[in-house]
Amino acid sequence: MKNAFQVIAVDGVCSGVIQCPTTEDGVDWLQALANSISNLTKHNVKKTNRNFPVNQQIVYMGWVDEKELDSVQDRMYTPKFLALRGSSLFKFSAPPVTTWDWTRAEKSFTVYEIMCKVLKDNDLLDKRKHCFSVQTESGEDLFYSVELECELLTWEKAFQMATFLEVERIQCKTYACIMESHLMGLTVDFSMGFVCFDAASKAVLWRYKFSQLKGSSDDGKSKIKFLFQNQDSKAIEAKELEFSNLFAVLHCIHAFFAAKVACLDPMFVESHATAAMGSGLSSLATISCNSQQSSKLKYAT
Repeated sequence: MKNAFQVIAVDGVCSGVIQCPTTEDGVDWLQALANSISNLTKHNVKKTNRNFPVNQQIVYMGWVDEKELDSVQDRMYTPKFLALRGSSLFKFSAPPVTTWDWTRAEKSFTVYEIMCKVLKDNDLLDKRKHCFSVQTESGEDLFYSVELECELLTWEKAFQMATFLEVERIQCKTYACIMESHLMGLTVDFSMGFVCFDAASKAVLWRYKFSQLKGSSDDGKSKIKFLFQNQDSKAIEAKELEFSNLFAVLHCIHAFFAAKVACLDPMFVESHATAAMGSGLSSLATISCNSQQSSKLKYAT
């Protein structure tokens, strides 16, 4: 069945299959429903945020489809509800309604230790167009799709904002590491840059600003090689560190760099003030579309 969609509410009540005369009509309905659901969710977020402290505010929440990577059947997706709140990305099977529900998420991730990437044409896994991936702190890749391009842009901006807010809040993060067989600590500091110190004595061995990092590489397992430029001699100095949580460290460094760049963007800084108010959020009901067929939670063209 083409040009058809269903709307399923949070309590499971379904509209049934609604078929439109043309593709254009179907897209118009889909956009109108998405807008209505988004506005209702903004209102819900504002009410919910009253129960949470400033550092635990909801920045985004809404439905996505998650690709089941271990499924025998190709192109199998399952509806999931994602929420960006405080320091975490939460994944639910159903939207959290009570405060207690937030403690029962299927999974939660620290936003500055994961990486979000909007998939371009060459990266898409199938015919779904509006997709993004999340690489976790363990290096696992999760794939999601949404129905409209505007929803994808909303998600991307919300993730950037949530990460920025958390980096701004914590200011620095320290990871245990090994350098030349000695136990060390590496601190990524929003103001100072990189600081490496002896774990036992706390003596600082070296420090560099973010601007001094000219390159880096990793072995995909545990080691990162940093290439810093000496401020005086301009020579490149290589520092190799080994971590037990490589991907978390790489993502954290990326988050701090991204936050630094964001501070230079007047439009981003201006949007900072409205982020916690739930601007541009998605849904507590869900609609979705697919270019192939109509089924539960699907819109077909």
